Amino acid sequence: MAQAADVPESTDVLDSVVIGAGQAGLSASYHLSRLGIDHVVLDANEHPGGAWQHRWDALTMRDVHGVAELPGSTPPPLTREQANSAIPEYFAGYEDEHDLPIVRPVRVDRVESGDDGILTVRAGDRSWRTRTIVNATGTWTQPFIPHYPGAETFRGEQFHTVAYPGPDHFRGKRTLVVGGGASAVQFLGAIAPLTDTLWVTRREPVWRTDDFTPEAGIAAVALVEQRVAQGLPPESVVSVTGLALREQEREAERLGAYAARRPMFERLEPTGVRWADGTFEAVDAIIWATGFRPAIAHLAPLQLRSPAGGIQLDREGRGTGAVADERVQLVGYGPSASTIGANRAGRAAAAGVRRALKVRQAA
Repeated sequence: MAQAADVPESTDVLDSVVIGAGQAGLSASYHLSRLGIDHVVLDANEHPGGAWQHRWDALTMRDVHGVAELPGSTPPPLTREQANSAIPEYFAGYEDEHDLPIVRPVRVDRVESGDDGILTVRAGDRSWRTRTIVNATGTWTQPFIPHYPGAETFRGEQFHTVAYPGPDHFRGKRTLVVGGGASAVQFLGAIAPLTDTLWVTRREPVWRTDDFTPEAGIAAVALVEQRVAQGLPPESVVSVTGLALREQEREAERLGAYAARRPMFERLEPTGVRWADGTFEAVDAIIWATGFRPAIAHLAPLQLRSPAGGIQLDREGRGTGAVADERVQLVGYGPSASTIGANRAGRAAAAGVRRALKVRQAA
């Protein structure tokens, strides 16, 4: 594994630079290595593990639904071991086993294109010149909290998913969970047996009544691919897969935590929320399970966004190549931001890099 001393000087030109060493980035690096493509992986974290090392202690391996699985390896067992410990350990072993060229910590500030067609990846006073990039920065560093009137007046506690302190923190506190995704369902499952909960979503939740088979997962990813193929901002895969309860959430279901779902409140007040009908509900804490946005600000100089507001991806390249710039592959974006899509995207991105290099050589 590469160390800081092994980092090429900015005058050298790499075939590719992977930005991010989470699941999608490691998968891309694995496939680039198998293709013999000279590259480095720049990771903003000080240690292996991607976003998993920052997740809450209450999240165990039995909750991760195979997210940790990497190509050519066997993931940790689905036990009660903390995911923020087991997965970083697994990723570290994977990096060493496959001798992946990881350089950390490197926080990329921007990616620029020169007149010679070479991309420059800048991080503080360091830079790397490369013919292509694979962006694998995911979403964890860009939590999204929608603005509601009165939010600044609320005197209770507020947490986004990234800062979730675990279920015991909410014991005895009337807690409002905001969001219609899998994280909200998991939070309710964990805290409803400990305290009084309220659940609000913008739309009526859609529950799955059938088994979530691999075929169903592939079909769901295809729906998200349709959006990014049109240049639209990506939506979460769960928006098309629907929600399902696991065994560990059945007690919360029995307590009515999911059946009591309400539409969004009108405004926040110092001690609670005001509903659209004018009634008031007191709450002590709010968990904003309202998702994330892609961490792609460093790509802004490349002007990749389409008029529709997103980065259009090439479906022919299995949804990783930026239509606006063949030198850029995105993994962990749109369909590949899911459990199902990340590893497949790593292979597709490596193939996309190889195509772009062949086009450049032929020019």
